[in-house]
Amino acid sequence: MAIGNFVKRIQDVMRNDSGVNGDAQRIEQIVWILFLKIYDAKEEAWELYHDHYTSIIPAGLKWRDWAVDRKDGEALTGDALLDFVNNTLFPTLKNLEIDEETPMSQVIVRYAFEDANNYQKDGVLLRQVVNVIDEIDFTEYKERHEFGTIYESFLKDLQSAGNAGEFYTPRAVTDFMVKVVKPVLGEKISDFACGTGGF
Repeated sequence: MAIGNFVKRIQDVMRNDSGVNGDAQRIEQIVWILFLKIYDAKEEAWELYHDHYTSIIPAGLKWRDWAVDRKDGEALTGDALLDFVNNTLFPTLKNLEIDEETPMSQVIVRYAFEDANNYQKDGVLLRQVVNVIDEIDFTEYKERHEFGTIYESFLKDLQSAGNAGEFYTPRAVTDFMVKVVKPVLGEKISDFACGTGGF
């Protein structure tokens, strides 16, 4: 999937929704939706590798349970989708029970939703956004690693990006650093200021 096209399609849909006011809200909206899509892909892998894996996300609230449109006319949309997201999904994920024994890979779900909001007011447009995002296969290595590019594309559209403390390393600099470091697939680094990890 062409990332530029993906970003433009989502932005075009969201611009028609009266609940989403500006790029800052578009980014917040896209982040929680993308999070659930990516988390579901991770959970599919965990379920394969761990026989006794138990999700922190209750049945019916996983991406695969409500977001995937199987083209059978049963996908939530319109007011039903808005009601589900606003009155079931968000309240449940914001209040997931966690304790010191809860693995960080599950605690992150609650943290991701504690301050998140659903800004969209049109359930048909929300369904369109969800469908576009569902086209990305985050189990595929290439598309998984293009997530940073997707996020950067949204951030670059923010007119106040520099004022919000979001700065982008020029591509010439990242290209030079890659040539000097010569990373190999599978190697790991720690960069606590990497932002989107774009390079």
